[in-house]
Amino acid sequence: MMEFFTSSTFQTVLSALNSGFLKTLQLFFITLLGALPLGLIISFGSMSRFPPLRWVTRTFVWIIRGTPLVLQIIALFYIPGTKKWFYWPSGETGRMIAVCVAFIINYACYFSEIYRGGIQGVPKGQQEAGQVLGMTKLQIFRHITLLQMIKRIVPPMSNEVITLVKDTSLARVIALQEVIWMGESFMKGNSGIAGLVWPLFFTAVYYLIFSGVVTVLLGKLEKKMEFFQ
Repeated sequence: MMEFFTSSTFQTVLSALNSGFLKTLQLFFITLLGALPLGLIISFGSMSRFPPLRWVTRTFVWIIRGTPLVLQIIALFYIPGTKKWFYWPSGETGRMIAVCVAFIINYACYFSEIYRGGIQGVPKGQQEAGQVLGMTKLQIFRHITLLQMIKRIVPPMSNEVITLVKDTSLARVIALQEVIWMGESFMKGNSGIAGLVWPLFFTAVYYLIFSGVVTVLLGKLEKKMEFFQ
């Protein structure tokens, strides 16, 4: 058993986990970069005064939010090729692209509801005051609605971001070699090592540190937004 904890074994495991964690970080940041603006666009659709657009958008959001993310990843990755619609690039690149698309769509729908609640939570009287002052709809949104919306959405958005940190582990369902996939691989024989359980549980350290850093940063953001009343 002691050979499982030798210096060389630990270095091999640590190197593999670090490599997997980089994939986790990549997925996390790409998801945020794509889902934050897309969620705002979707929220506009769900609040549209054009009924067909509003109905289609809200139905789409309902479907995405009502089905498991892991199922969406599997469907998005396998169905297009099975139906011969299109094929993802081969190897790890294709898996990363597919899982990023699935995460962006999923989290954009969750963010859209948060955006919608934040926008609708701004008193209409303030928007009407902007109209009285001769401001355009865009100016009202930028200078009145947007700043107050941001303050309102930071707490629920923070919860979703923390959830995203942990949800990145679902990418392993299509064999994306993120940190948990790497940890689990040492149970099966990665790098000539088999039967190791501790690397899988060691991945919890990565998530705890990552979640802690994100939590601290989001907490500082919430404090900075306190001056918006």
